[in-house]
Amino acid sequence: MRSNHLRVYYGPDGNPGAGVVEAQPQRERVTVPLIEVMPLLADAVQSERTWLRDFEDDEVTISMDLYEVLLAYQHYRRPSA
Repeated sequence: MRSNHLRVYYGPDGNPGAGVVEAQPQRERVTVPLIEVMPLLADAVQSERTWLRDFEDDEVTISMDLYEVLLAYQHYRRPSA
């Protein structure tokens, strides 16, 4: 059985016949303020959006201050025994 290869069309690039290019993963990064992302992620979690699973293994970079606050919050929000 022959395997299929997906191709992405990026439009004409001035070279006739070279309009079809094999898809290659591109890892671009964007830096945005947390205040822009937080409400969207909170709504997606609350709404149980399935697309969140697509990103569950992605890593995020946060400041050490925020990390320490999150650790403290995690510790103190545990129900007491």
